[in-house]
Amino acid sequence: MPVIRPYRPADRAALDDVCVRTAHNGQDARPHYRDPGILPELFAAPYAHLEPRYAFVLADEDDRPVGYVVGTGDTARFVKRFRDEWLPPLARRYPPLDGEPDGPDELMRKLLHWPERMIVPELAGYPAHLHIDLLPDHQRRGYGRLLMARLADALREDGVPALHLGMVTENTAARAFYDRIGLHPIEVADAGPLTYLGLRL
Repeated sequence: MPVIRPYRPADRAALDDVCVRTAHNGQDARPHYRDPGILPELFAAPYAHLEPRYAFVLADEDDRPVGYVVGTGDTARFVKRFRDEWLPPLARRYPPLDGEPDGPDELMRKLLHWPERMIVPELAGYPAHLHIDLLPDHQRRGYGRLLMARLADALREDGVPALHLGMVTENTAARAFYDRIGLHPIEVADAGPLTYLGLRL
């Protein structure tokens, strides 16, 4: 039976794999990107590396991660560390754009070099944020709720008052899950394709 445990550095390849295989509205992103390896560099690995206290995996019977939750207790601090520590080694492989993005790969490059997008005034009261993903075979079995509870416990222990996440609005399955576990909408001006949800801890 799968178990939830803290992330270990040896989990990095599996973490990346889960991210890529769930990054297109919960489905496999590989058909949609020339280089899907940029996705975990944005949405999974920096959290596990910079804030391992808030990184947990769902490990199968072979101790291989088949899902994860990663996050930060302080979005503003995370953004600074992302720019100062995480981004510089990636700049050669994923250089900044000269103009506006053309296609999904370039859009991800824009996001990579713009971590300040994560600082949204309307979310100031929800300083933590997270990303959670599970491979399809392990969805709708209660593991997502358990992962969220594990992260929430760690944040509470550190005195974090609330968390938020941004999700693609058209991902209705994810929205149904977040509604079931008690997250509520947060109104954000100019949210674009995202819906922001929050939870008081």
